Amino acid sequence: MYRVAVMGDYGSIYGFRAVGLDTFAVSEAEEAKKTLQKLVTSGYAVIYITEYMAEQIAPVIDKYKDQMLPCIVRIPGAFGNTGKGVENVKKFVETAVGSDILFSQK
Repeated sequence: MYRVAVMGDYGSIYGFRAVGLDTFAVSEAEEAKKTLQKLVTSGYAVIYITEYMAEQIAPVIDKYKDQMLPCIVRIPGAFGNTGKGVENVKKFVETAVGSDILFSQK
């Protein structure tokens, strides 16, 4: 059975535990790199990571972008939204559907 993890600063992720997700609080880039690699090798299918932390370890995340699993999804954190998470989800949908579903004609 696949598992889902949430990774980032404690203030941004602690609420996800209440809905049954595994949470991993990290505060530094090196710690985040090691945690991400541990999650990948432990069989997590979906890994949510705060946008701020994802920016800190972008090269490591990029190694997994062409693999089926894990799906690494950026989410806004307590420090705000950079828009990168929505941009990445949009790209995933465009790849899957073959079209920009947010494109509106006026």
